[in-house]
Amino acid sequence: MAQTNGVHNRKPVRPSPADRVPSNLATEWQAWLGSSPPSVEETLGAPKHGPLLASLRSIAFFVYFLSSCLCMHFAQLLGAPLYFVSKDWFYAYMAMTKQYFGLFATTMTQWWSPSVIRISGDKSMAGLIKQGEDGMLRMAFEERLVLMANHQIYTDWLYLWWISYTNDPPMHGHIYIILKESLKYAPIIGPAMMFYGFIFMARKWSKDQERLRYRIQKLSTRHSGPLSGTGGGSTLDPMWLLIFPEGTNISANTRQNSATYSAKAGIADMKHQLLPRSTGLQFCLQELKGTVDYLYDCTIGYEGIPPGLYGQDVFTLRSVYFQGRPPKSVNMHWRRYAIASLPINDSDAMYQWTLQRWREKDEMLEQFYKTGKFPGDPVAVEIEGAPREKEWKTPYINTEVKPRNPVEFLQIFAPVVTAGLVGRVLVQIIDRIVGTAPLFGS
Repeated sequence: MAQTNGVHNRKPVRPSPADRVPSNLATEWQAWLGSSPPSVEETLGAPKHGPLLASLRSIAFFVYFLSSCLCMHFAQLLGAPLYFVSKDWFYAYMAMTKQYFGLFATTMTQWWSPSVIRISGDKSMAGLIKQGEDGMLRMAFEERLVLMANHQIYTDWLYLWWISYTNDPPMHGHIYIILKESLKYAPIIGPAMMFYGFIFMARKWSKDQERLRYRIQKLSTRHSGPLSGTGGGSTLDPMWLLIFPEGTNISANTRQNSATYSAKAGIADMKHQLLPRSTGLQFCLQELKGTVDYLYDCTIGYEGIPPGLYGQDVFTLRSVYFQGRPPKSVNMHWRRYAIASLPINDSDAMYQWTLQRWREKDEMLEQFYKTGKFPGDPVAVEIEGAPREKEWKTPYINTEVKPRNPVEFLQIFAPVVTAGLVGRVLVQIIDRIVGTAPLFGS
């Protein structure tokens, strides 16, 4: 899965003694309970599927994964010549192929890794998180925004891509992710992500700054193609820019690196996350000023991670997709900030602001690991058909990852099938012209 890049510098801050927290969760668990933390098997229980069914699930998974990826990349290659005809139409076509991946991620999760998705938010999200009577999640976010999130495991970005699919209007064709540069060279997936316009970073700010500026400027360019709507003229294209300020997902190694840095810099370390970086986030907000109004923050938590272990240790490809042991629930807590209110022109103040948000996220994760839920404000969510009584009002929406239509995923294969049919007709027409076969003959 993709590993993301949050881009760069941290500013040293002198913490108070009360702000310091322990970083070794396994040692902490032993200190509290006098025993070792539970193993993965103890946490997840026995595999839901035996060896035979797990093998069949793995075969089906790889068949669907490989066929879908090949079809999506082939669709991209089919539309590549549009770049030399009309860049506006080229970007619109690539947005369509990006929608295919959103559908692929949604169906893959529904079929192989079904989990309860629990959504909550604070009062800044009032009117933006809704659930229809059919149980489907319906977000009401803007068409252009910046989204930051903590990074627990590699599948974080898949769930966030699904969130863009649930938006009204759907935005799964307009999400852009900041990634580490090495992913650009992955077979099939790397070139596909380049077609999607994802932003690859080398983690060297002297090199990354101009590259990021170039990509952000393209995302702020007005176009007059089909994405511009029916009003005529040129408009800004829809855009969800996703950034993980921690730079990578949390693991034993990255936690140790974070703890080492925090001790060296005199910054209180996190307990359930990595120390965030603010330079890339600040730069994006500066470059997008005037074209984006809000920064959204998502805190993600996976139920079933015991103390001393990390998400990538528990929820592996094998356990989740093949053995039928996904997280019991995937929890997302949402907040929204007006960019005009942020200190985006002051590096020190912006770092302090980002660090404070991560302190708050760490506290929410602490509550989550104790209670199984994030704190939530009832005004943040609306459930259609639910009683309106104040005492009944819930701060949570429980839903699942699924498409609006069970056959919607067939769009993924439409360009390849269409190209095959057109190619067959053309071959038969040519054969007819040269007199070697009857038109449409068998």
